[in-house]
Amino acid sequence: MNTATRDFIEKHLKDDVRQLALQKFPDDVDKILVLNQIEARQLLSKKVPSWASNPDLLFPKHLSIEQCSSELTAKYKASIIEGGDTFVDLTGGLGIDSYFLSEKFKTAYYVENQKELCNLAEHNFAVLGRKITVVNEDSESFLSKNQGFDLIFIDPARRDVYNRKMVSLHDCSPDVVNLVETHGRASQQYLIKVSPMLDISLITNELPNISEIHIVSVKNECKEILIKIEPGFDEETKYFCVDLNSVETHGRASLQYTENDEKSAIPSYSSNIQKYLYEPNSSLMKSGAFKLISQRFAIEKLHVNSHLYTSDNLISDFPGRIFEVFGFAPFNKKIKKELLKDITEASVATRNFPLSANELRKNLNLKESDKNFVFGTTLVGDKKVVILAKKYKE
Repeated sequence: MNTATRDFIEKHLKDDVRQLALQKFPDDVDKILVLNQIEARQLLSKKVPSWASNPDLLFPKHLSIEQCSSELTAKYKASIIEGGDTFVDLTGGLGIDSYFLSEKFKTAYYVENQKELCNLAEHNFAVLGRKITVVNEDSESFLSKNQGFDLIFIDPARRDVYNRKMVSLHDCSPDVVNLVETHGRASQQYLIKVSPMLDISLITNELPNISEIHIVSVKNECKEILIKIEPGFDEETKYFCVDLNSVETHGRASLQYTENDEKSAIPSYSSNIQKYLYEPNSSLMKSGAFKLISQRFAIEKLHVNSHLYTSDNLISDFPGRIFEVFGFAPFNKKIKKELLKDITEASVATRNFPLSANELRKNLNLKESDKNFVFGTTLVGDKKVVILAKKYKE
C-alpha cells in the first residue's frame, strides 16, 4: 500500500463507503483497496479496536471480518489457558485468536488453507511484532506431519452454506470430532470454539475428555462456546458462564458448576411475585442450570419452565437483569384496565407464556419503550400472569 493510499484511508475513515465509492479518486490512490479497508476498519472499530486503529494493518473481505473473534473474547480465551512451549491455530482466519493466544507460548503456528488470508496474516503479525509461523495448508494435512503441541485451537466453520441449525459437530469444517479422535494425542490440550446456537448436550455427547465448557457472552449477548479437551481426562466437566463487559473484566464467571451440581440442586418455588424479579443473563440461560441458579443465589423460581426468579431481599450481584416489581395480575380481559391502566408504553417479554412478546404487546396495546417492563409468564400451578416492573437502579 503506497503512502497516498494509506493517507487517503486515514482521511476518509469515517465516511459512508457507498457515497465514497461514487467519488473520483486521485490517480495514485488504489480505489478498491481503499473501499475494502475503510469498510473493514469500520466493522472492526468496536470488535477489535486495537487492530482497527492501526493504519499499517490490512484486512480481508467482509465475511472474514464478520466471523472473527472480538478482542474481548480472544483475550478471554488467553486468560483460561496455562500457556507453554508450542501452540497452533488450525483455523487461522483473520488471526485475532492466533495473536492473543500466542502471547502465552514460546512458539506459535497459524494454519489456514486460504492463501489470501495467509498473506494478510503474515503481513499483520510482522506489523504487530509478533513471531507466528504462517502455514498455508489444511488442518488435517498439517496435523498428519506435526505433533507434540501444548495447545491446539480450532474454530470450525459451518459446512451448511444456508446457515441452517447444525445437528452434529460433524457438520463443521474441519470435522472436529474426527480430528480429535484421529489426532487426539497430537496436543496436551485442545480449545475448540463453536457457535452459541449449538446444544450443550450435543457437544458433550460427541466430544470425549472435556475438562471445561465456557459459555461466553458480551454485554448479555451469547457469542461463543469454548470447549477445553484434555486427552485422557475422565473427571467431571466444569462449566463456566461468563458475561464480558469491557477489556478489563474477563476471567470472572457468573456461575461455575458441574452437571452433578445442577442435577442435585434443590430449587425453591414461589406462588407469587415478590419485590424483585430476576432474569438470568444469556450465558446462564444457555447453560440450562436453572435449579442451581435458585439454590446458589437464594431466590425463588416462578415455575419449573419459566426461568424467572423472585425475592423480597435484593440480590444486587445477580448475574442478569434485576427489576423492581410494581404489580402483577392474572392474564385476562381486565388487566389493561387494572394493572396497566396508566401504562401506554413498555418493553415486553414472555417466558413460558402462550403468547409471544409481539403478540402480548399488541394484545395490551403498548408502544415499545424501556420506561416500563412487562413480563408475561407462568407461576406454580400453571397460573398465567402479567408482571409490571421497572429496571432496578442502585
